Amino acid sequence: MSDFGKTTPIRLERPDGKGLATGTLGLWGSTVIGLASTAPVYSLVATLGFVVLAVGGQAPIAFIIAFIPMLFIAFAYRELNNEIPDCGTTFTWATKAFGPWVGWMGGWGVAVAGIIVLANLAQIASVYFWNLIGFEFENRDWRVILVAVLFIAAMTWVSWRGVEIGERIQNVLLAIQYLALAIFVIAALWQFFSGTAPNPTPFDWEWLNPFAFTDFSGFTEAVLLALFIYWGWDTCLALNEETKDPKRTPGRAAVLTTVILLFTYVSVTIAAMMYAGLGENGTGLGNEANADDFFLAIKDGLLGPWGWLLVVAVIISAVSSTQTTILPTARGTLAMGVYRALPERFKTVHPRYKTPSFSTLVVGVVAVSYYVGMTLISDNILQDSILSLGLAIAFYYAITGYSCVWYYRRDLGRSARDLWLKGIFPLLGALMLTFAFVQSAIDMYDVDYGYSKLLGIGGTFVVGIGSLLIGLVLMLIWYVYPRSKPFFGGESLNRETAVMVPEEPGEFIRSIDGGI
Repeated sequence: MSDFGKTTPIRLERPDGKGLATGTLGLWGSTVIGLASTAPVYSLVATLGFVVLAVGGQAPIAFIIAFIPMLFIAFAYRELNNEIPDCGTTFTWATKAFGPWVGWMGGWGVAVAGIIVLANLAQIASVYFWNLIGFEFENRDWRVILVAVLFIAAMTWVSWRGVEIGERIQNVLLAIQYLALAIFVIAALWQFFSGTAPNPTPFDWEWLNPFAFTDFSGFTEAVLLALFIYWGWDTCLALNEETKDPKRTPGRAAVLTTVILLFTYVSVTIAAMMYAGLGENGTGLGNEANADDFFLAIKDGLLGPWGWLLVVAVIISAVSSTQTTILPTARGTLAMGVYRALPERFKTVHPRYKTPSFSTLVVGVVAVSYYVGMTLISDNILQDSILSLGLAIAFYYAITGYSCVWYYRRDLGRSARDLWLKGIFPLLGALMLTFAFVQSAIDMYDVDYGYSKLLGIGGTFVVGIGSLLIGLVLMLIWYVYPRSKPFFGGESLNRETAVMVPEEPGEFIRSIDGGI
């Protein structure tokens, strides 16, 4: 009897594809990975206090307003993915729309955002890990650095090992995160209604009034901060070639992810405000001492001896997002290797696990090197690089929006659906994010914005703009090499280049691990 189909997993492949494990993820798996990438618990911990400091009671509406450009860009991702389900996402789409130079920089924006946030997530996971077992160390302490590096290494291995194992782990980790958030909301509202909250504040519809902002600079700061907590949903698009329906499932998962995040962030914010109030003392959300970690400040008062659950949730959130952040970054560089935008080695796919093996390992090594190097040089500069993350995010999201409009420019008059979903919504999202980029850069230029000063200006500006300019330099260096000519000459990737994933079931062939 043949061994075919006994215990060895059967994979569906296409001879001219990139070699990834096609047909692995469904709608639920894609949505889980998109949600996990945003690290909902950690994102709230990192931003909620600062958003309240910026706009006070208008924090919920700030999260809603920040959701709008994310939804518009999600439509752009969905429409582009419907026709071009390529794991290179922004890189591939921008190249098809605007040519190799814009495409390469779009891909670089994705990579920069991924590397910077990996360093931050690993550090947070390590700090909270030591806090959980009763130790408090400085960020530059060797024990914090060691555990952070181990977290990156472990999640790099999971990503290298395969999407299936990553999806199973993410199901568990995301369930724990949402359980913790549900416990938080229930406990906060219970204490509010029972009168035992430290500063019970009744719900006010003004919290949802978009015209109640009194300070424009505070409004823009809050919205820019809120943009960060939505970032990461596009990971499910980077796994498009590994889904069961590459053209439709990732786009649906992206829209579903953003809607779930909106409900999550607004409900948790309202519950926190009703529980702690907006005061500037004690556990109040207006207390600057609590801004960088509101959950840590209230965990004992809210949950008593079970306060450690919130600490565990933050650790899990950071570790979970570490793994899911590696996925799109590695697949982006894989696509760049396939289309000759990077050295050919980047297109290497593991013959058994069907993952971008070389790209995944490179992402892990670069993330570790960046984190350790920046921490040893100056933790302040590392923190400034994290603050500058919004620039890279707004940069490549905006490029994606503009790419959608330009790629489909001849289709916009065909129907109202095409006009709105391929034109107006993506354009509005791109314009909003362009404004966010410019306004952020202006704010970051101020020497008082972040934690350091470089070249006589804000260190956050130097690191944020500098990281994008480094990409420009690397692109020019690669342009000099003869092997880059097919890409920069428009031969390996252009508007007419065929999508390298199956469109119809009949285009697949069966294979068992490495054999056909």
